[in-house]
Amino acid sequence: MARRKNQSNVGTKMRHLIAKLNPKSPISEQYRTVRTNIDFASVDQELHSIVVSSSGPGEGKSMTTANLAVVYAQQGKRVLLIDADLRKPTVHYTFRLDNLRGLSNILVGENTVEEVINRSDVDHLDVMPCGPIPPNPAELLASRKMKTLLNELKMSYDMVIFDSPPVLAVTDAQILANIVDGSLLVVRSNHTEKEAAQKATDSLKPAKAKLLGTVLNDREKKQSNYYYYYGTK
Repeated sequence: MARRKNQSNVGTKMRHLIAKLNPKSPISEQYRTVRTNIDFASVDQELHSIVVSSSGPGEGKSMTTANLAVVYAQQGKRVLLIDADLRKPTVHYTFRLDNLRGLSNILVGENTVEEVINRSDVDHLDVMPCGPIPPNPAELLASRKMKTLLNELKMSYDMVIFDSPPVLAVTDAQILANIVDGSLLVVRSNHTEKEAAQKATDSLKPAKAKLLGTVLNDREKKQSNYYYYYGTK
């Protein structure tokens, strides 16, 4: 698959990928633990695509998604990270890309996959930005084109990871959960309300894809932020 090189000097919101910058840190190790637990949770089925969401905004979903993509790539797998938050995209900030072309362009037939994929500076990791924000995000994600696109991408990548909007805000995450192999919920310590987390979990469980578990981030331990993974029953 042809790929474009990543763009530079785009986006002013600087985000740091701890799994890339400091792979030996305790936090990076926790991301690898999440990766391992996801693999164990899907031992009875092949897992080639997952969607990561949260109950609401500000819970660390996008940074968790990006770092998870990095640790999968560090494992030697061919990984594609897709910004499927067609409302408030952030992946292009994290990887310092422009957002002129991306997923939305493919879904409306304006561009091909090869034209919107960016090669990141992490080996084996490619990134597909959101692209221009469309007026009908849910309809695009629920389209036949989206399912066809995912099937096409799974032929080129070992793992396709979607960053989606919060579950309780819109239906986008639930739509994606029905076409991927598994879903993951991110909650934030001392931020996410228990009732909201339960509602988000209940919203994802009816999806065809398996709810793989929950990641609790920002839990302090010995003055360091750790990320914990909780499998679902």
